Amino acid sequence: MNDKRSHRGRILLVEDSPVISMEAEDRLKEADYFVVGPAYDMAAAIDLARNEQIDAALVDLNIRGEKSFDILQILDDRDIPFVIISGYADWSMPKEWEPRPRLQKPFDHKTLLETIEMLISDDD
Repeated sequence: MNDKRSHRGRILLVEDSPVISMEAEDRLKEADYFVVGPAYDMAAAIDLARNEQIDAALVDLNIRGEKSFDILQILDDRDIPFVIISGYADWSMPKEWEPRPRLQKPFDHKTLLETIEMLISDDD
């Protein structure tokens, strides 16, 4: 989609649950963010993370049974801030990703938007 309107930022959304993805996408659009994706699988997420203009990202920790560490690395290499989201109580991950912002699913819309605003303002 080539939307010429000005947005507050371009947010990559990587989430394999269609319900959570649609809900997050709706909230981000209502807050005037442009949603890149959403990506429902690793191949699409890696492609978008590598090739799209992105200001920040929401990345599910587990995408269809795979950990999303490759996506996180691409975003980190590009200096794109991200928040890791998960519905699992087990947040085990490599030490390098532990200090990153996280959201536990289900998350409320206010927390989602506050987290995105924090990522984008920290990037300025």
